[in-house]
Amino acid sequence: MKKFLSYALLAGCVYGSVVFGEENVYDFRGVHFLASYLQCDEKALKDVSSLKLAMLEAVEDCGATILDEVNYVFPPDGFTLVVLLSESHASIHTYPEHGACFVDLFTCGDKCSAEKFDKALRKYLKPALVSEKTLLRSEIVAEKAAFP
Repeated sequence: MKKFLSYALLAGCVYGSVVFGEENVYDFRGVHFLASYLQCDEKALKDVSSLKLAMLEAVEDCGATILDEVNYVFPPDGFTLVVLLSESHASIHTYPEHGACFVDLFTCGDKCSAEKFDKALRKYLKPALVSEKTLLRSEIVAEKAAFP
């Protein structure tokens, strides 16, 4: 039902643009947050169903619109989840044997908050160490100053 509503909302936006003569023009820019979370809470990292929920909540917290998602479990408990967003995508790739994972969030425009996405995932995974970068993407790629 949620997937249907997302598609219906998207179709409504496109239909409204056509019917009312509005033309959507999108700027060619985006924000790409990349992080390695190290020394994560072992239970949180291996609990695939809870991790999936935490990831989807982090995406919603950041203000993005979820269109679809696909995931795969690498036995016994490695996990990859890719979330297709109206704004672009988010992903997580876990390495439980290393107590670590890679995450990223790429969103077009500037309505989404990478900071809120990061905060929500840190709250769930409790990494002792984090290495992160935020890139501003347009015709050129530039590094954004780190957020606190």
